Amino acid sequence: MSTPPDREPPKVDFGYEQVPPEQKAGRVRGVFDSVADSYDLMNDLMSGGLHRLWKRFTLTQTGLRPGQRALDVAGGTGDLASGLARQVGDEGLVVLSDINWAMLSRGRDRLLDEGFTGNVRYVQANAERLPFADASFDCITIGFGLRNVTDKPTALASMRRVLRPGGQLLVLEFSHPAAGIKPFYDLYSFRILPAMGRLVAKDADSYRYLAESIRVFPDQPTLAQMMRDAGFDDCRWHNLTGGIVAVHRGYVY
Repeated sequence: MSTPPDREPPKVDFGYEQVPPEQKAGRVRGVFDSVADSYDLMNDLMSGGLHRLWKRFTLTQTGLRPGQRALDVAGGTGDLASGLARQVGDEGLVVLSDINWAMLSRGRDRLLDEGFTGNVRYVQANAERLPFADASFDCITIGFGLRNVTDKPTALASMRRVLRPGGQLLVLEFSHPAAGIKPFYDLYSFRILPAMGRLVAKDADSYRYLAESIRVFPDQPTLAQMMRDAGFDDCRWHNLTGGIVAVHRGYVY
């Protein structure tokens, strides 16, 4: 009886490169360790300030009330967490989580500087294994973070688990733009963006990875189906800036 040939071990995307799953988190960590100090400045430069409008729109969709609890996954330097903290007020709670300590530290320092002391907590956590009890939060946001997660279905299921009935997940992420925009968007992403990263952040490779990670991320209908498969209800999305960015929403009923 012949021995079956060895199967190729499964791999995941790291930009356009395929890597073993156990390597991706470390390589993503290296990217964000490299860009943490210039992350906010680069966001402003890369988007012409539009990222602030995209995040502001996301915050208008939370439905949060004073006294409720929110979780910002892969929250980085705290843009969304800051808005969430204002929405839940002093009686509520926001947890800012990120797998990367350098990014989380910058978010903590920023929110402390803004005066948020009693209603924000900081947790270094992997989105695939959130260290919270079931049904802990009324709303979860993840902004420009899901595409960097190794096992996206597992992360979505983890977020579904910690949401309370009636709660919702909001995924703000780069997506697939309208056909008429795509040629100009590609030129910007693969020529201008790495050059900007080299000049401002002294790191063209990290910003090339970020551009590639956007291209291999699921399109709007595919992500909505992934959310349904993870157990979310009434999944839908709203395109922003011609579909360059989309906000996906899913509920727990």
